[in-house]
Amino acid sequence: MKKIIVFSGAGISAESGLKTFRDSNGLWENYNLAEVATPEAWEKNPKLVLDFYNMRRKQVIDSSPNKSHFSLVKLEKKFNVEIITQNIDDLHERAGSSKTLHLHGEILKSRSTHDDKQYNIKGVNLNYGDTCENNSQLRPDVVWFGEAVPKMEDAMELCKDADILIIIGTSLTVYPAANIVDFVPDNCEKYLIDPKNILSSGIKNLTVIKEKASIGIPQLTDKLLEKSVS
Repeated sequence: MKKIIVFSGAGISAESGLKTFRDSNGLWENYNLAEVATPEAWEKNPKLVLDFYNMRRKQVIDSSPNKSHFSLVKLEKKFNVEIITQNIDDLHERAGSSKTLHLHGEILKSRSTHDDKQYNIKGVNLNYGDTCENNSQLRPDVVWFGEAVPKMEDAMELCKDADILIIIGTSLTVYPAANIVDFVPDNCEKYLIDPKNILSSGIKNLTVIKEKASIGIPQLTDKLLEKSVS
């Protein structure tokens, strides 16, 4: 069974109504990202950071997977599919994808400021004063700007024997995640799905599908499934 790595970015979630950072010009719902999405912001005003992510969490909970997410699930019938996502929502999982690695964390979870242990959030809000078993404040389980991406090594391991790489809705400018194309074998088939002009020169074996996710993913899914039985 061939192995497909799906590398998804904000573009796939945008069609479920979730706004993207890259289109925000540094603002998100009138919040300056430097004031709510950095370690320095957390140190300066943790209550503001918690309020910001509580709002984002509610929007994720109120959203639903779209056609793109469900189309990727269909690939699991014929392929070993591993999803590596930059998104912090759970839309891939809710659509039915069985294997999803979140590079930048998960909005529906928290982690301890003591030892980074992950905890589920009860309800929608994570509040100042909510603590872990060591009585340390819980923070959103997200990777902030300026922080390391601890799961990059896991992503590299998943990619090393990929037969097909599908890149969806990402600008390939956010590092280190953008290095994903360098992790797969040279002979790996690569597909880039995005309606924008993404800088992709120099990427070998690449097919560009200049469509939004809800159009390009079903098209590619059907093509790959047809090829698998031919």
